[in-house]
Amino acid sequence: MSKPGQRVLVTLRKMIVSGELAAGERLVEIPTAERLGVSRMPVRMAFRTLEQEGLLSKNEGRGYTVRTVTGEEIAGAVEVRGVLEGLAARQAAERGLDPNAQALLQQCLETGDALFAKGYVTEEDMEIYHDFNRRFHQVIIEASGNPAIGHALARNDHLPFASVSSLAVDRNDMAREYRRFNFAHMQHHAIVDALVNRQGARAEALMREHANATMRYADLFGAAHPQQEGLKVIRDM
Repeated sequence: MSKPGQRVLVTLRKMIVSGELAAGERLVEIPTAERLGVSRMPVRMAFRTLEQEGLLSKNEGRGYTVRTVTGEEIAGAVEVRGVLEGLAARQAAERGLDPNAQALLQQCLETGDALFAKGYVTEEDMEIYHDFNRRFHQVIIEASGNPAIGHALARNDHLPFASVSSLAVDRNDMAREYRRFNFAHMQHHAIVDALVNRQGARAEALMREHANATMRYADLFGAAHPQQEGLKVIRDM
């Protein structure tokens, strides 16, 4: 997806999370594009992605409708992702990383280190994080040597905020976002250390913890306001 498309996707996802786009609200390309000040194409692409993520449902006529999403639904999907990615990490560690996989993971770590070294993040930084974070997870899934894990994750990704790519960034509190994403990146370092040292059980536990940090560390990084209670469930990796 292009950078404009990614920005529109993140913006719409955040609007759904915060309730600015309420459950049951109908969305159509042209009014949405005018509202966001963009062309129709990135909006069209974002709508399709949000439908795949389970946040929008396609109408029989034109446009889409914002789905009702419960905290239980999100928590269940994230838990499943943690189990699957934990299994991938354990199997990758037990098999041993090949030099290419290890080099790719190291590149992800170095990119993240450079990103967070300056002590703050911007919206553009979050686009960089989105890309290398997705690559980090994909390398581990492929390194497991178990194609069934990827297939199962692809099905689970259609549930709301189950995908590792489903990031919702609070542009109004980038200091908190820095703490949140920097913490997730420190977990990346621990996971790679376990993989390189072929510590299967540790790699699995760390990967499951990484997935479920969305729920357990929400308060640490600043919970949402009561009227946005769902936000704290989905705003972490």
